[in-house]
Amino acid sequence: MTSRVTGRGAAGRPDGRPVRIRRATARDAKRLTALVRRSGAYEGPYAPMVAGYRVGPDYIEAHEVHVAVGEDEGAERVLGFYALVLSPPELDLMFVADAAQGLGVGRALVAHMTGRARAAGVSDVRVVSHPPAEGFYRSVGARRVGTVYANPPAVMWNRPELFIAVTP
Repeated sequence: MTSRVTGRGAAGRPDGRPVRIRRATARDAKRLTALVRRSGAYEGPYAPMVAGYRVGPDYIEAHEVHVAVGEDEGAERVLGFYALVLSPPELDLMFVADAAQGLGVGRALVAHMTGRARAAGVSDVRVVSHPPAEGFYRSVGARRVGTVYANPPAVMWNRPELFIAVTP
């Protein structure tokens, strides 16, 4: 499943060129890893969480990983991605490049993800959110159901637990 959207408010870029969402391949692993490690959302106290993080080819092949891309002078540029685990249904990863934030890329990725979940027969998708991202998830319809408490040394802070309803 590939989606194409245009316009600044609909996952568009400032120049109006389209953004395409496609299934990630093993060849995307290094670019997705770089996007995670460069994320401005994981600076300061959150930095250790992604410092050694790796999105490997095996992970991409085992899960529903989809990437939002744009074209820049003939070259494909990664703008964001998500990873959907289907059993149990959970949005395991979602990152949008710092330069693409506020352009609708995240909303387009969530819409794409809910479409994939719906096609798989899922009714709700769990999201254990990075604390600063909770507002974004709530803005796309997620409802908070609780808190996942810190689990040092892997995760040093409490995280909001949310669910996104996958409507028929």
